[in-house]
Amino acid sequence: MESEGGRTIESIRDNGVRKLMSYEILLFTGSANRPLAEEISSYLGLTLGKAVLRKFSDGEISVKLEENVRGRDVFLIQPISSPANDHLMELLLMMDAIRRASASRLTVVIPYYGYGRQDRKSEPRVPISARVVADLIETMLPHRLLTMDLHADQIQGFFKLPVDHLYAAPVFVEYLKKKGIQDPVVVSPDSGGVERARFLARQINAGLAIIDKRRPRANESEVMHVIGEVKDRTCILYDDMIDTAGTIAKAAEALKANGARSVMACATHAVLSGQAVQRLRDSILDQVILSNTIQLPEEKKLDKISVMSVAPLVGEAIRRIHNEESVSSLFL
Repeated sequence: MESEGGRTIESIRDNGVRKLMSYEILLFTGSANRPLAEEISSYLGLTLGKAVLRKFSDGEISVKLEENVRGRDVFLIQPISSPANDHLMELLLMMDAIRRASASRLTVVIPYYGYGRQDRKSEPRVPISARVVADLIETMLPHRLLTMDLHADQIQGFFKLPVDHLYAAPVFVEYLKKKGIQDPVVVSPDSGGVERARFLARQINAGLAIIDKRRPRANESEVMHVIGEVKDRTCILYDDMIDTAGTIAKAAEALKANGARSVMACATHAVLSGQAVQRLRDSILDQVILSNTIQLPEEKKLDKISVMSVAPLVGEAIRRIHNEESVSSLFL
């Protein structure tokens, strides 16, 4: 490695021709979750790149980078959270600006992948929205994608570019171990999340249970029964997100009805739409543990909600990508 003009330069030889490739790292963020981006940049010992985002009077989004990105290794941090359409458009426009400004490499960091729940054609004449968003992102020609706890792992296959898929489980594991929970059992609120729940259960040496439920229509669920032993035990409901909180609240009631001593919930993405906050407030859940992939506004904060930061985990993944090191070893 050589240093030239304050920039990091990697020298390589290709068929006897000397080439110089600059890989100075630079982080940008949109407006979706600036506090998380600031935490990530602090972990890396960096300052966020300057960019101006504003709206015209008709609602159109305007973007301007105020940093030189030519030859830089750029990471753009932006969850596709509410308002999803605005934040998605910000993401696309910033990607285009970065590419047109001649960045050496662009990695898109999407802590929460919006539209991810529509990942298959579950009924006639409906879109596969997760694929549509993937196509939009790929159109902007990023070099790779870094995301966290996709609603369905197969969404990675919607991309032709490399995808690094992170899991928030290590953050929850550290917190739960410090609590010293007696007789824990991790509960998946549906069959689709069993692998996620099994991983957490293995890490904290807990049992495993599953909620059998049916969903008559979108955002509504009906809990049927509990599969597994939960009587006189502390149950930890674990899911990728809490949206309207209907599933989590009903699952907690089912666990209590089956003799659970106490019930808490863990979820990576705090979507919390509609009546979610009221449902959590009124629920029998003793504690709700969330990550900060989505910025939680003050009006949605409750005494029973604890927010864990994924900034060190995402920051370490960014460092490893920049240095061409293994990301998957974070979860071994």
